[in-house]
Amino acid sequence: MRPFAYARATTASEAVQSFGPSSSTTRFLAGGTTLFDLMKLNVETPTRLVDINGISELAAFDTGGNDLVFGPLARMSDVAFDPTLVSNYPLIAEALWKAASGQVRNMASLGGNLLQRTRCAYFRHGEPFACNKRQPGSGCAAIGGRDRGHAVLGGSEACIATYPGDLAVALVALDAEIDILCPNGTRTELLEKLYLEPGDTPDRETTLAPGELIVSIRVPRGQAARSSTYHKIRDRESFAFAIASAAVALQLDGDVVRDARIALGGIATRPWRAREAERALIGATLTEGAASAAGELALGGARAGSHNAFRIELGARTVADALMIAKERA
Repeated sequence: MRPFAYARATTASEAVQSFGPSSSTTRFLAGGTTLFDLMKLNVETPTRLVDINGISELAAFDTGGNDLVFGPLARMSDVAFDPTLVSNYPLIAEALWKAASGQVRNMASLGGNLLQRTRCAYFRHGEPFACNKRQPGSGCAAIGGRDRGHAVLGGSEACIATYPGDLAVALVALDAEIDILCPNGTRTELLEKLYLEPGDTPDRETTLAPGELIVSIRVPRGQAARSSTYHKIRDRESFAFAIASAAVALQLDGDVVRDARIALGGIATRPWRAREAERALIGATLTEGAASAAGELALGGARAGSHNAFRIELGARTVADALMIAKERA
């Protein structure tokens, strides 16, 4: 690790204003479970850390109002077993407790989890491997290389790194919004719009500018969330990233679908909303055949590399299974 300066903010406004002229090499410090790893690997090389853990209002969360409201510093383990989420929003609870390990969830913040960076080995280990995320213009060693864990949706000629998170996938399925504090004011945007596909600039992963801070995560209430699941397929049962995952929420009238929410994780460059599959289900009777067809639609446009073609069929089956789990819960 390299030397860095350290500052501790007591308010969100102070944290944002503290970035100043060195904003491109300053980072916020929350749980640190991702940032410290990347600093050890020299992927992140900040000259200054602004510790935001002392901002108590950013650690609160409320599941009793018109919207669910989560502070970005709320710890994953505290939120995961909230009784309202377990009963009425099981896809959020499951996305949290299926992530990482108990020890990591005790430290990791919701905001940090939403902003975690890819687990691509070429990105994390750098030279002698080319990585456009790490060094723009250097190339992408994953394309044509060992790509078993790489994306089949949303990739480009510059990058096929997979977004690794679980929580964002569940929140995107429920149209969650985030409130962002900026040096010159605030803005609100759909969480889904936060994430950028790699295109020609894979080093730019979100719409956040240096010094901008997520201060609230809001989820609108909806009947579909009660009949929901976060279905995660991985190489081992715990402490592993998804090979494929699906966040599904349904509103049913008997067996007829009135509302469907589907988002995919583990197989795309960002949390991936499968709207074509949703539209195909609405008004239809949800059978195993309809669920399988929706799974195939959800993976429409997927492109395989050298070693990850199996993830296309796996992703489709994951969606189909998640739909049937959600139907049972209805």
